[in-house]
Amino acid sequence: MAEAPGGVNQQTAAFGALTGYTGAGSAIGGCESVRRADGLGEQRMSQASVIVIGNEKGGAGKSTIAIHTAVALLHAGAKVAVLDLDLRQQTLGHFFANRRAWLDANDAAAPMPIEHPVSSDGAALAAAPEAEAEARFGEAFAESSRGVDFVLIDTPGADTAISRMAHGLADLIVTPMNDSFVDFDMLGVVDPVTLELVRHSLYSETVWNSRKARAAKDRKMIDWVVLRNRLAPTEARNRKRLDERVQALSRKVGFRVGPGLRDRVIYRELFPFGLTVADLSPGIRPVAMSLQHVAARQELRAVMTALGISGLDGEILAAE
Repeated sequence: MAEAPGGVNQQTAAFGALTGYTGAGSAIGGCESVRRADGLGEQRMSQASVIVIGNEKGGAGKSTIAIHTAVALLHAGAKVAVLDLDLRQQTLGHFFANRRAWLDANDAAAPMPIEHPVSSDGAALAAAPEAEAEARFGEAFAESSRGVDFVLIDTPGADTAISRMAHGLADLIVTPMNDSFVDFDMLGVVDPVTLELVRHSLYSETVWNSRKARAAKDRKMIDWVVLRNRLAPTEARNRKRLDERVQALSRKVGFRVGPGLRDRVIYRELFPFGLTVADLSPGIRPVAMSLQHVAARQELRAVMTALGISGLDGEILAAE
């Protein structure tokens, strides 16, 4: 992202003039039962809304957010296709394979997404030339976009050609970040003496370039939400400092800030079964229920609200 005269604020103003971005609201549409909180997406969209879970730093909770967002949308009645671009790790793919196996073994039913693996050999494709990876992703994306309400894409914790390609296709980019200046460093750079925000960083530049290219191509806005993941349970001085820098950067580069998921055991212990807290019911209960599950459901509802998606308040998340 080239520095404009006058700094990042001037760039944001220029981006707003180009795209109409105001820093508020959500750009995603939805299906009849899953809609924008402002009501603008109540009618079924003719084109799938694309949600990209992205952050070039590993360990920020991208796959956890991707899994829970996909399952919540499924339970809300949406037709969801998922693409896992972390070609080596394939956490999203493993989760839904676990889900299918557990449901079959226990004669239980739960909604499943449409899965379109980019390659049967992800590790080989990860080592292939960029042009080949881009072509394979393009084919998988075109196929997965047909007849669905949402395409959810989980990206690797690195800068890759297909990750950049996915960002350019997004209607909504969701970036989880841990409660740490280590994670913030991928978004913004602070002065080591004063801790004042100095400039944007690498991943902010990736998103900026994607938004600029999308606006120039079809004058559509890519919405961007940063989720504060794994927040510390107690208020601390470091957290306050980080909050201030996140808010300052959000005003400069144009993202919304929302709550993420805390570091709860329940999210990890349900993964081997391919389940989330949204799945738990009298017929699906692989672990003992506790108050932690109630809190986790509330967190998931708050995440969906932050993403601008409503229609999730029925039996799916309210059966505490």
